[in-house]
Amino acid sequence: MSRNRKLTILFLSITIIFSSLALTSCKKESKSSKNLIRFASVSWTGVTIKTELAIEILKSIGYEATNTMVSVPIVYQALDSNDADIFLGNWMPSMETIANKYFEKGNVIKYMVNMPGAKYTLAVPSYAYNAGLRDFSDIEKFADKLEYKIYGIEEGNDGNLIIENMIKNNMFNLGKFKLIPSSETGMLAEMQSFMRTGKWGVFLGWSPHSMNEILDMKYLSGSKADTFGENDGTATIYTNIRKGFDKEHPNVALFLKNLKFPVPMMNQIMTILHKNKDMKPKEAGILWLKKNPGTYREWLKDVKTYDGKPALPVFEEHIKTI
Repeated sequence: MSRNRKLTILFLSITIIFSSLALTSCKKESKSSKNLIRFASVSWTGVTIKTELAIEILKSIGYEATNTMVSVPIVYQALDSNDADIFLGNWMPSMETIANKYFEKGNVIKYMVNMPGAKYTLAVPSYAYNAGLRDFSDIEKFADKLEYKIYGIEEGNDGNLIIENMIKNNMFNLGKFKLIPSSETGMLAEMQSFMRTGKWGVFLGWSPHSMNEILDMKYLSGSKADTFGENDGTATIYTNIRKGFDKEHPNVALFLKNLKFPVPMMNQIMTILHKNKDMKPKEAGILWLKKNPGTYREWLKDVKTYDGKPALPVFEEHIKTI
């Protein structure tokens, strides 16, 4: 067995152990407390921002709200076994293979869209797009200007694997191209350098992310089911709840129905984080909400505090103090 294989197995084992420990901790939470709301989340910036903002609001209006951060499979095990109530990061269609069996079983409810129009596919500088590089089928036409390169992120990333598969199978006549892996930070720095000089490049792009605010970029059309998904790599993110939660907590369920996170909002919050390295996700989210009060006013429309009072004025007083 190779050293890299051994390290991979070790890493996965450690991940499973820590996820199991977190789930065990989640199970120990009191299920009898009528005001206890249990979130499960994964360690992605966008999901963290959404979860921490929801928890801050619920705590301010009288609920006890907790967050257990685990892996995606453990999230669904927790929802399925009534060890968690809510997950705000169901990214579809990429999570279908994990989530659909729980939806079909009926113990996990897809519930509500909280972010339409997310994206994960190939992108280019706007000047390249305007010059005719608009679709996957156009990449090969500009091979010389692109130096037969497509820029990805870290080794083993699913996006990189999709690009490698496209090259290996000569999809879109890309057989002569080469994937250039890098870190997320390194790739974005490279693209910023390209855009300062007018150099052309094709790279992995996704939204929400601060790149959509920082870079003058366009997404390519042409993705299929066997690349970044149909509908040009567009994704929808859902709020999931365990079966019965909406009946047990109708007030919180109403809050979840109102809870929407438009892609531009998340791009802007992530840009705040990008520019302020010491800031925490919740701090960036609260800063954005203070500048955009219409958003949380919609979230709290007709929502009550735990003891039955209008929630909006209570949170408006609370947000002044943080």
